Amino acid sequence: MTTATPELLTVSDVMARLKVGRSKVYDLIRTRRLISIKIDGARRIPADAVRDFVLGQIEESA
Repeated sequence: MTTATPELLTVSDVMARLKVGRSKVYDLIRTRRLISIKIDGARRIPADAVRDFVLGQIEESA
């Protein structure tokens, strides 16, 4: 059985996907609205976490 490794995005990648600034991405991480991990000091965000965040925002707006 194989498990797919989740795609990990940089803060810059998330900035581009969400069309927001660096401070906003770090604010979302700090407030735990966006899941992230640190790998040797580098912050990485699973692509699924970005998708879940967006879907959650859509549900809140509906």
